[in-house]
Amino acid sequence: MGRGRQKAKHTKVARDLKYYSPPTDLTALQRELQSQRSETSSADGDDWAEDSDDWADEDAPSAHRR
Repeated sequence: MGRGRQKAKHTKVARDLKYYSPPTDLTALQRELQSQRSETSSADGDDWAEDSDDWADEDAPSAHRR
C-alpha cells in the first residue's frame, strides 16, 4: 500500500476515534459514584485531614519566605 493510502487510512481511523461517543450508562455511573462515597465515608477520614494540613503548611508560599 502506498504512503498516501496508508495516511488516509490512519486519518480515517483517528477521526473515527475522535468523534466516537459510546452510549453512556448514567445509572451505572451514579451507582459507582454512590458506592465510592459510602466507602470513603465509612473509612476513618481524620488521619487524612491531619496529613493534608501538614503538607499544606510545608507547601505554602509564606513558609518559603523566611
